Amino acid sequence: MRLTGRAKRGAAWGVVAAGIVAPLARRRVRLPVLAVTAAAVAAPIALCVALPRSRGRDAAVCVLQMWGYLAHYEMPNDDPDVLLARVRIDYPVRIDRVIGLGELPGARLQRALGRIGLVRGPEQVLVWSHWLWFLVPHGTVLLLLLRHPERFPRGALQTYAVFDLGLVGYWALPTAPPWYAAQQGRAPELRRMMVEHGETFWGVRWEPLYGFLGGNPLAAMPSMHFATSVMAAHLLQEVGPVHGVVGFTYAATLGFALVYLGEHYVVDLLAGLAVTEGVRTVAPRAAPGLRRLGRIVQRLQAGPA
Repeated sequence: MRLTGRAKRGAAWGVVAAGIVAPLARRRVRLPVLAVTAAAVAAPIALCVALPRSRGRDAAVCVLQMWGYLAHYEMPNDDPDVLLARVRIDYPVRIDRVIGLGELPGARLQRALGRIGLVRGPEQVLVWSHWLWFLVPHGTVLLLLLRHPERFPRGALQTYAVFDLGLVGYWALPTAPPWYAAQQGRAPELRRMMVEHGETFWGVRWEPLYGFLGGNPLAAMPSMHFATSVMAAHLLQEVGPVHGVVGFTYAATLGFALVYLGEHYVVDLLAGLAVTEGVRTVAPRAAPGLRRLGRIVQRLQAGPA
């Protein structure tokens, strides 16, 4: 039996609704991980079936993608005890000590440049480069959508592929950031400067703000902050040289900040860089398959009732 356009739209909207609700309801009704994953993956595709192509639909597809990403980013921490039993603390400390010739690079930077209890202008630049990170990859995708629509599909696919591959690392090898290693006595020479500055700047609002944003504190390998910023820089460089300079300047500033502030190891950044460059390398080979998938979705699109 061939479905009418109205039936197709109804079914597609049902899948979209499931993709929105499943991450919200996963803890309350104890949904299996595979069920949440299936719903989250299907929702953006279903939206493409339900609605014709437009800027609004493209933006909504990106939002649904990140909605699924955030759920999977937080899910390992749904049971903190299980996550704590699996988390790796020591291996990045050992690797970074080798990179730093016997001392953690972050500790070297903090000792050379930091002052306990003193919030200076340059440090505020580094702190804010971290706090504003979320705007960079998504702002770059939005720029492509609004100003360079011919570049949008490829840019969005590469950006969100980096996010999703980062999830594989978070699930397969949950790794603690430097500040957590310091709390556990594995890297006692490190300070968590982000908290020092956050408490100074935000005051009593810092704890609830950090609690809201810190959905999984033990997801440091690879660094998605750095990986997605480098991807944004690549995409901006394709738009124009000035855009590229801005993008790579931000990525370099953020990379320095992540190590200096005690949020990431150098090896986390290198792993994130490898993810981004890997996506850039594989993208041309994956393009034909993705175009075929796009044609299949187009054929499924709901027509008139």
